[in-house]
Amino acid sequence: MGLTTRALQESDWEILQSWWKWWRWPEMNRDLLPANGLGGLMVCKNNLPIIAGFLYLTNSKGALLDWIISNPEYKDKDRRTALLLLIDSCEEIAKLNGYNIIFSFTRNKSLIDAHVELGYTIDPNPSYEISKKII
Repeated sequence: MGLTTRALQESDWEILQSWWKWWRWPEMNRDLLPANGLGGLMVCKNNLPIIAGFLYLTNSKGALLDWIISNPEYKDKDRRTALLLLIDSCEEIAKLNGYNIIFSFTRNKSLIDAHVELGYTIDPNPSYEISKKII
């Protein structure tokens, strides 16, 4: 059976938390993610979760793809194909919802290469993620 893409489900939340912990990312608060942590997609193979990402659908014509995270135990050769499918599927959702551009932020070489392969423009100048907790 091939790769499938589906909307994130409530039952995925614990899986995502374990992946973030394994990759040494900070624990994510659901209220920082679209649709309270369910606004994204999961790519699976035979119901085994491989990779997920979140799609912020804004009140402009720009959408944001972010927080792409993968199953650290999944080592099959189609791992990259799953990543490309995730990005492409999020792009299709954005198009179907009337968005003209999709943004993404990363410093991960594999993610950068995947975006380039799919026709994204990569700014060669580094930038910084700037945030401030205001509450």
